[in-house]
Amino acid sequence: MQLEIRPDPAEVGRARRWARSRLAGSGVADDEPLSETLILLVSELVTNAVVHTGCPAVLRLSFQGPPGPPGAPAAPGGPGAQETPGGFVRLEVADLSPCAPEPRHADGDDTNGRGLELVDGLADRWGWSPEGLGKRIWCELDRCPAPPVPYGGGDGAGAAATTTAATASAYGGMAAYEAV
Repeated sequence: MQLEIRPDPAEVGRARRWARSRLAGSGVADDEPLSETLILLVSELVTNAVVHTGCPAVLRLSFQGPPGPPGAPAAPGGPGAQETPGGFVRLEVADLSPCAPEPRHADGDDTNGRGLELVDGLADRWGWSPEGLGKRIWCELDRCPAPPVPYGGGDGAGAAATTTAATASAYGGMAAYEAV
C-alpha cells in the first residue's frame, strides 16, 4: 500500500488519515498503542520529507504476519526486516533527495530537531538506504499481543512483571511506560 505525497505541509494530515484507514482495514483500532505510535511516526517521517527535501515522496505501509510453520519461507519485509512472533508493521517514506537523514538533538525550547530522535525512541527498528535518485527511510513496529490481565486469585505479581516487560519492549524500553 502506498500514497504519493506532494511537497506541501498539508500532505502530513492527509498521510495520517490514509495511514489510519489502512490500520483500521488491517484490524488495528485507533486507540491501540500500535496505531497511536505509528501515526506519530507517519507524521514525523512525512514532515521530514516535505520540509527538508521540497520533493515529492511516497509513503508505504506493509503488514507482516507472524512466521509460519517451521520450514515455511520468511515473510517479506525488505532489508533490515526481522520476524517477530506477532508480526510487525513497516513504514517507509521514499523521496527524491539524495541527502542522508541527519539526526539532531534539540535543546530546551527548540521547535525543530526532535523527529529522528522520536523515531529512534518509538520504533523497534529503523534505518535508511539509497533508493533510485533519492533515499528511503523506514521503521518497524512489532505487533505484540496484549499482555495477560490478572483475574481472580493470586497477587498479580507475575502478570505485572510480564506487563512491564511487554510494555517496555513495545515502546523501545522507555522507562516511562513501566507498570506501577
